[in-house]
Amino acid sequence: MTAETAYHGPLGELFAAQATDSAYNAHTDRPAMLELVGDVTDLHVLDLGCGAGHYAAELVARGAAAVTGVDGSASLLDAARERLASAPAGRVALHLHDLEQPLGFLSDGSADLAVAALVHHHLERRTEFLAEVHRVLRPGGALVLSTTHPTGDWVGFGGSYFDEERVRLPMGDGGHALVYRRLTLETVIGELLAAGFVLERLREPRGTDAARVADERRWRKTHQQPMFLALRLRRP
Repeated sequence: MTAETAYHGPLGELFAAQATDSAYNAHTDRPAMLELVGDVTDLHVLDLGCGAGHYAAELVARGAAAVTGVDGSASLLDAARERLASAPAGRVALHLHDLEQPLGFLSDGSADLAVAALVHHHLERRTEFLAEVHRVLRPGGALVLSTTHPTGDWVGFGGSYFDEERVRLPMGDGGHALVYRRLTLETVIGELLAAGFVLERLREPRGTDAARVADERRWRKTHQQPMFLALRLRRP
């Protein structure tokens, strides 16, 4: 991904550390996503926007035959390699690749499942990205995707709910910020359906008990306003 959509350098290192045990990433979004993922035994799974490898490690532990991780950040892929160092040989392949560009190294119908955790709202070429995911999934394959919740973004940033502007979300104490595009629910669901996917399940994740231990303020916030949207879709 480009500098505006991937977490490079110190920001990538900060995100890798936070995603390990944060109330939002580790204990709100990830449990809901893994529930939607379900049984991955013997499947070839794509981890798109794989970050520091948290999902890839979990997918391997759950019996995935192969996991292909893709991210645009070299610093996050370094963290992923370290996290996955003990994975069985040949089970994980990591690719440095801009998700705004076609997934040309993946063959048509070569994957059973694609996971895209909290990457969709960073992309500008979402229509092209979803078309590529549709192409590389086998018929009957699934896409499990999470994004920031449109209502949560509206509450957090204000203005009109229908403003689909790029926003900055401060992160940490070093002046870092995540930059992404806030979207309406109509846009998120509409683009997925237009790409040819069928919606199977939808979750608005709340923080788990572990989130409360990690950060009670953020845990409480997830139970008062929606922070994330998690979806399972099928490629017919």
